[in-house]
Amino acid sequence: MDQLDIFDNSRDVMLRNDVIAALQNDDAAAAGRLLLVLVTEYPDDRSIAPLQTMLLPLEEATATPFVDHDAAAAARDQLLTRLEAAAVELLGRREAIAWLARRWKEMAYRAASLSFRPDRGDCHAAPFWLRAGDWTSAVSTVERIESWRRIPAPLAWMCEATYRLTGMEAAWPMMAELAWLSAERLDALARRLADPSLDALLARFSATFDGNGDTSDLCWFPAWALVEKTGIARWLAQAQPSRQLAPERAMRLILDLLNLERHGRHHDLVERRKVLRDLSSPLYATYMKTR
Repeated sequence: MDQLDIFDNSRDVMLRNDVIAALQNDDAAAAGRLLLVLVTEYPDDRSIAPLQTMLLPLEEATATPFVDHDAAAAARDQLLTRLEAAAVELLGRREAIAWLARRWKEMAYRAASLSFRPDRGDCHAAPFWLRAGDWTSAVSTVERIESWRRIPAPLAWMCEATYRLTGMEAAWPMMAELAWLSAERLDALARRLADPSLDALLARFSATFDGNGDTSDLCWFPAWALVEKTGIARWLAQAQPSRQLAPERAMRLILDLLNLERHGRHHDLVERRKVLRDLSSPLYATYMKTR
C-alpha cells in the first residue's frame, strides 16, 4: 500500500513536468491535453492556474497585426503582469526569460505596422524587440522612426541596443544625449543595463555631486563623468548637438578644457574655467579638485 501511495504522489509531479515541457516546446496541443489530465486527476494542484496562464497565449497565438496602439498595450500589459509571473513561478527566472522572449518576438512582429507615438511610446515594436533580446532588429526598427535621436524614448532604445551589441564605449554618445533630453529615461536605462562600471560611476556621482539630490541631477552626469574618467572623452566628443542647455554646454566646455590642458594653454584655461564656474558651481568644484 505504501508503494502505491508513493506512486500516486509522484504522478502529479510527472504530469506537471510533462505539461511544463510541452509549454517550453510551444506545443499547445500536447500541453492542453496533459493539463486536462492533471486537472481531472488533481483538481486542487496549485500549479494549474499558472499552467493555464502560460497555455493561453500558445492557444491564442496569432500573427495578425495589432489594429491599434490600445490593442498592443493590452497585450503588453497581460504579458508583463500575469504571464511573466506565471512563467517565473513554474520555470524559474532564467528559463522564463527564454520562453518569454519568444512571446515578445511575436509581439514585435504584430506591432511592426504601428507608428511611433510619444504618448504611447512603449507600444511599439522596438521595445518589444529589446525584451525579446533581438538587438539587431531593435536597431533597424528604431532607425525607421523619424528624428529618433531627438526623442527620448527611441533614443533610449537605440542606446540600449547599441550597448548590448557593441558595449559601453559605443553607447556613451547617445547616453550623454539622453541625459540632456530626459534624466528620468537615463536613470531607467542604467537600471536595465546593470553595467558594473556604469553603476559604480553613477554611485560616485550620486554621493559627491552637490545638486538637487534627485534624478534631475543626471543631466550633469556626462560632464561630471568626463572629469572623473577622462578616457571617455573620445566617445563623448561624438555626442550630437542637442538643445544647447547648460549641462550640454558644460560637457563640451570640459572637452575644450582637457584639450587646452594637453597643450599647456594656461591663459585660455583660466578664462574657460570661469565660464564653467558660471555654468555649474558643483561641476566646477569637482573639476578643480583634480587640478
